[in-house]
Amino acid sequence: MDWKLRKKYKALLEQERGYLKKVWGTYHSVCLAYPNYYRVGMANLGFQTVYKIFNDQPSFLCERLFLTAPEDDAEFASGAAGVVSLESQKPLRQFDILAFSVSFENDYPNILKMLARAGIPLLAAERNDSYPLIIGGGIAPTLNPEPLADFFDLFILGEAEIALPQFAVSFAQAARRRKSRLKYLADMQKNIPSVYVPSLYKVKYDKESRIKSVEPVNQDLPVKIKIRPIRDISAFTTQEIISAPRTEMEDMFLVEINRGCGHYCRFCAAAYAYHPPRFRSAKQVLKSASQGLKEKRKIGLVGTAVCDHPELITLLDEIVFQNAQAGISSLRIDKISPELIGLLKNAGIETVALAPEAGSQKLWDLLRKGITEQDIVRAAEILIEKDIPNLRLYFMVGLPLEDAADIDAIIELAKKVQHTALRHTQGKKKFRRITLSINQFIPKPHTPLQWCALDDVQEVSKKIKKIEGAFRKDKQIKVICDVPKWNYVQALLSLGDRRVGEILLAVQRLNGNWKKALKDVNINPDFYVYRQKPVKEILPWDIIELGVPKKNLVSDYQKILKPGETD
Repeated sequence: MDWKLRKKYKALLEQERGYLKKVWGTYHSVCLAYPNYYRVGMANLGFQTVYKIFNDQPSFLCERLFLTAPEDDAEFASGAAGVVSLESQKPLRQFDILAFSVSFENDYPNILKMLARAGIPLLAAERNDSYPLIIGGGIAPTLNPEPLADFFDLFILGEAEIALPQFAVSFAQAARRRKSRLKYLADMQKNIPSVYVPSLYKVKYDKESRIKSVEPVNQDLPVKIKIRPIRDISAFTTQEIISAPRTEMEDMFLVEINRGCGHYCRFCAAAYAYHPPRFRSAKQVLKSASQGLKEKRKIGLVGTAVCDHPELITLLDEIVFQNAQAGISSLRIDKISPELIGLLKNAGIETVALAPEAGSQKLWDLLRKGITEQDIVRAAEILIEKDIPNLRLYFMVGLPLEDAADIDAIIELAKKVQHTALRHTQGKKKFRRITLSINQFIPKPHTPLQWCALDDVQEVSKKIKKIEGAFRKDKQIKVICDVPKWNYVQALLSLGDRRVGEILLAVQRLNGNWKKALKDVNINPDFYVYRQKPVKEILPWDIIELGVPKKNLVSDYQKILKPGETD
């Protein structure tokens, strides 16, 4: 390995608190990889949780790997650097297992880049037993692992706290008995719920390129991969393990307080992937917070429905009592109260995020947000009265049944929130800024909107430009948005089947040139992205059962569209 990178890794470890470095030679070795930069990966609580679970297994050691920073890419291009782990700077080829924690579809190309740099064949079919076992998990493959199916030996889907220790035991037993890779993969597929070995399932297509069937290669294997939730998340802790410098949330100690969401907004994959909603006890959360306050003065409360926690007020009150600050991602509009906002203000919060998602009642009802314009204005009034100087509003464009009036409604709603803020401050209180975060709606697997097509990215660009133009001269309202072309890529990787892996291979071969890759590969990406699917079609991710029956999703979907559009 290049000595500059080795020195850089050692300097980084010197600034961390909480990492483990076990002695090599007596353990099964795992390199846990996050396919993005260190500052992003170390802010991911799921990644840190998997790191702890592996290291808690008596016969395992786990080290970390991240996508190299842009300034280090030249070292790899010249061949001067090798891909090594952070803790001990061991080459990847020396590990027994290479495990990828994957949260976002747009990180898929980085997985192939990391494998290629390590000299590991990209396709699972081309790897023999001398290479590390390549496994994956996280929210993205849990929703739809198929675009990555040809690259991974095995996926561990859903929540890791039970399945991952079971996998570790099975792997250790296979190693002792010197089982071949093919044999122990088959054993794991049979015996461990949440495990998915793609090579053990064959996909057939019809003449129209739609999936005809997905079948196991033999009758001993399960027909469906059934993901079951952990009933009691208070049975274990999920909190920050390693405090790291230069990360996206380095000032906060992260603590998970809930999983799932009982509101089941029709676009929200997290609500369906982590069904049903569960809450960690206040006693346990406060125990984690007390540990965190020994390191930091800010506690980040993490969850998919933080505002629904039945003891949220108690949690915030105790954090404030300890002269600490709290951090919460976004608040449900219908849960905002003077008491809650007062506590957040006392906990040091100056910016509150709300997620109207749309600007009209028609689309709020379609999304099942359960809110009205009056709720949003009331929430803004409470925030301003409690001296919260910055507001962030999340909106989506390109929603089903959206028209020009719905885009105008976003503009008008933002203006009403601004006028509400100015009216309540009356020059006496300081109001700084409203930030509008505009994102394109992307259909997600396992949601009632999974059959929808992505709105044309060119049309979405026009909609975003209209919103930007409305506030170009307004210094109090700032508009931020994603690049629409990457939304197309995300939709392709979210909704694609195994054949999309050919596009990923081309992207890797062409050094990230998506435009050329999409032209070179004889696959029509619009087939996945711009096509509304009939409800009777077999979808790529139908092999995964997350707990919400497909018939329920179909029924919900049919409620929002015109009769005859879903056949």
